[in-house]
Amino acid sequence: MLIGYARVSTDGQDLTTQRDALLQAGCQRIYEEKVSGAVSGRVELARLLDHLRPGDVVVVMRLDRLARSTRNLLDIAEQLQLTKAGLRSISEPWADTTSPAGRMILTIFAGIAEFERDLIKARTADGRARARSLGTRFGRPPKLTLEKLTLAGRLISEGTPARQVASLLGVHPVTLYRRLPTSASS
Repeated sequence: MLIGYARVSTDGQDLTTQRDALLQAGCQRIYEEKVSGAVSGRVELARLLDHLRPGDVVVVMRLDRLARSTRNLLDIAEQLQLTKAGLRSISEPWADTTSPAGRMILTIFAGIAEFERDLIKARTADGRARARSLGTRFGRPPKLTLEKLTLAGRLISEGTPARQVASLLGVHPVTLYRRLPTSASS
């Protein structure tokens, strides 16, 4: 069964062109929605994917109507493959996983996407290492500055309970215990 999926990004846009193209392509059922592709919870797409049976083919006007990125497209294509369903784009004839050539092209895209992810990870790791070597600290700034720690140590040594000191400094007692030398917190 050919099943169509049509999507526009806003309520002001019209689905007529996509709907007509999907009907002309022979789609017997069409799922439609007006929602941005960046939204992860696309209800009609989820319904379509849930109702697929082996041998069904999802037809779209263009791939960008189905997926917001190459990674998203590959994830959807993998779901389709697990269901033993196909994917076909009217405007991009090379995107047809019901043919050996279409499956090959999608496999090449998957390899390129994985290569791109690996490059991004490597560049990010290099950038973080360089920033660390220049003294950049990552994560949240510490709640207890050196001055506050010094004050906390002094107050505790004068007999103020650690819980009271933590409350005074606006931190949880565990935060205080973690940062104080062992002798000061006992």
